[in-house]
Amino acid sequence: MTPSGGRFTMLVTNIETIPGKRVTRHLGMVQGNTVRAKHVGRDIMANFKNLFGGELKGYTELLQEARDEAVERMCAQAAAIGANAVLNVRFSTSSITAGAAELFAYGTAVVLESE
Repeated sequence: MTPSGGRFTMLVTNIETIPGKRVTRHLGMVQGNTVRAKHVGRDIMANFKNLFGGELKGYTELLQEARDEAVERMCAQAAAIGANAVLNVRFSTSSITAGAAELFAYGTAVVLESE
């Protein structure tokens, strides 16, 4: 995966091993998070949508943007300590206040080499 800034290339995956590669250095856990909210207009539209059902596109966009930003921050932390991959990546979400959510991404920073 290449974060949107395009500054570095980092392999990011939710599996623990990569076929054809071996972990030569374990650098520890890395993480990235963000807290996001939509403007009040989106919240009002979401409340109307709750009456009739269907996808809450504003909130879907919110979570996608938050996921991208959290992963980019996690990758930046991994690159700063010399990793070229983040394995076993997981996501967590939580509600901070009404209308604001935190998205947390974490994984294990490693150096991978070809076998």
